Order: sequence, then structure tokens, then C-alpha cells
Amino acid sequence: MRYVIHEMTENFANEISSWQYAASYDFYNGDASEEFKQELLEHAYEAIVNEQGELIGFFCTGTAAQVPKGHKDHAYLASCIDIGLGMKPALTGQGLGTAFFTFIIQHIKQNHSVPLRLTVAKFNERAIRLYEKLGFERQMEFSTAVDFIVMVQKSA
Repeated sequence: MRYVIHEMTENFANEISSWQYAASYDFYNGDASEEFKQELLEHAYEAIVNEQGELIGFFCTGTAAQVPKGHKDHAYLASCIDIGLGMKPALTGQGLGTAFFTFIIQHIKQNHSVPLRLTVAKFNERAIRLYEKLGFERQMEFSTAVDFIVMVQKSA
């Protein structure tokens, strides 16, 4: 599958806000609120589409990719590019994550030379395995209503 980065549009934001994941991953369900849609449209979010222009997923960078509580626990002190991402629920668990996330990493590294960092819910073992496979290491943990792990990509 070939991926293309596309500007976040209102149509893409509406679609993402309706995404519903299977149980245990429903923490990542879309939020139909106008605030969530505006977050997608006004911050550093990009859509990822396939060759047919169909939405596959999205990613964001910077503070939009950080969990606010992590600042109180000093999770984001080091100079890194924070990444957040999501894949269309119907495509998860099918072995597409490696190519999808590799595409995102390569795109970001074209413009930045600092390490990449992400924050993932601790229960999301499937994503953690993917991130470790792509060279990310656990740096620290912090808790909100959900436990999170901050991971940084090892230097190449």
C-alpha cells in the first residue's frame, strides 16, 4: 500500500471523530465534539491517505502529541519531536502498522534531526511491540486515569 500525506480537512476530521475501536482499544475512540474536530484542524495534524485518496490514518507532532499530565511529571524535558498517530480502526491488527509508522517516521526525519518521542497507553501492548521493533525504548511512565509510557527512538 502506498501512503500519501494530505492536509487535514474538515471531512477527514469528521471521519476520524467517528472512529470506534474494539474493546480494550476503545480508549482511542473518536470524539464527535467540535473541540476535538477543531484540535485536528488547527494543530499539527496531517491525514494519511492511500492511492485512492481514502483516509488510512493520521499523525501529529509537537505538543498535540503530548499528554498534558506528562509535563507535571517532566516527561517532555529532553529536546525531541513528539509524535502521535492513529490508524483507521478497520485496518488495525492486520500487520499494516510497521509500514504505516515507518512512513510517518521517514517523513518527519526528512525535516528534523532530533530524536523522536511518543507517549503510548501502557495497556496498548500491540503498539508498544511495534514501537520497540522500530527502535523506540521506554524512558519513563506516568499516570492519569490511564498509565502511559514515554518512548524515545534510539539514535541511528
